[in-house]
Amino acid sequence: MSLFDNAAEPAAAPPSRRARRFSAGVWALVVALVALLILSFLPTGFVIQRQGPVVNTLGSAENASGDDVPLISVSGAKTYPTAGALDLTTVQVVGNRETTPSWFELAKAWLDPGEAVLPIDDVFPAGTTTEQRNEENAALMVDSQKEATAAALTELGYEVRAHVGVGALSDDSAAKGILEVGDEIVSASGTPIEDTAQLRSLINERRGQPVELVIRRNGAERTVTVTPSRTTTKDGTVWIIGITTSRDFDFPIDVKIQLDRIGGPSAGQMFALGIIDTLTPGELNGGMQVAGTGTIDATGTIGPIGGIRQKLYGAKDAGATYFLAPEKNCNEVVGHIPDGLRVVPVSTLDDSLTALDAIRTGTGVDKLPVCAAG
Repeated sequence: MSLFDNAAEPAAAPPSRRARRFSAGVWALVVALVALLILSFLPTGFVIQRQGPVVNTLGSAENASGDDVPLISVSGAKTYPTAGALDLTTVQVVGNRETTPSWFELAKAWLDPGEAVLPIDDVFPAGTTTEQRNEENAALMVDSQKEATAAALTELGYEVRAHVGVGALSDDSAAKGILEVGDEIVSASGTPIEDTAQLRSLINERRGQPVELVIRRNGAERTVTVTPSRTTTKDGTVWIIGITTSRDFDFPIDVKIQLDRIGGPSAGQMFALGIIDTLTPGELNGGMQVAGTGTIDATGTIGPIGGIRQKLYGAKDAGATYFLAPEKNCNEVVGHIPDGLRVVPVSTLDDSLTALDAIRTGTGVDKLPVCAAG
């Protein structure tokens, strides 16, 4: 008989808390990686807007043939040397309906103050292909160059004649069989027509009564009558003849703007300033680097654009110290101006020229307007 019983074998020790935490962490990491992998292949429904190329309107650009040519060239008038830069700014879009950015790319863009994440429908409307959007932007660029040239030459005292043409007819157009694409609308109800808003107003004044139009087709004038149809919009009942108009101008001198692979209307202001600088002695910018953006019409009115924040960062990265921004974009500008960039809000071409005069002379710079919220 032994003095001691055999000792029972000890029970297995439970896993330590540290081991359990490590195992849970590994599984969490695996799940996160799998989720990230899945999200990488799922369409996101968003695109990224970021700064695009910055182009000096006083400099040169590559044309469709790959040759380096002056961005603005003029014949029929004396031109003058320029210096510094009057930069137009652009944005580029990452993604389209066929290929959207990954969620990882979107997360990076959300954290970058120089980029913006936008719903895809805001950039590529439903039913619009990427090719159609590119064609539309190319047409807007051509129109902006015409309007900018008209604004610049008018500012310089040249006589510029505007005329409105028929760009397209809707399927249910009241003018179908009466008007044709390419017709120039000379007058409506006896009033000479110079812009679309004027034509629209004259049609609505008739309240559905027939409108007599004088048109020019193949160089010959003729008189036709169109009876408008009624439609309802958010602004109420309006009368339309179912056409899309285009505007062209007769210029006294030849101004050519060569800029490929960039679309949209937002370079209008900088085109106009570049033309004026080319046609006047001295330097509008005092030889400094000034950037800007904004649509412009023939009367010199500067309108708002998209992607203003990305354009601010693009201008700063390109070396600009001043930026001419449409006044109507001020709400988007406040709180998003990169350090070292002075933003001057403008609403007309005269505002822009006043700002450039202050920048050039150094007089009155501190009194130039600034953007305020609201």
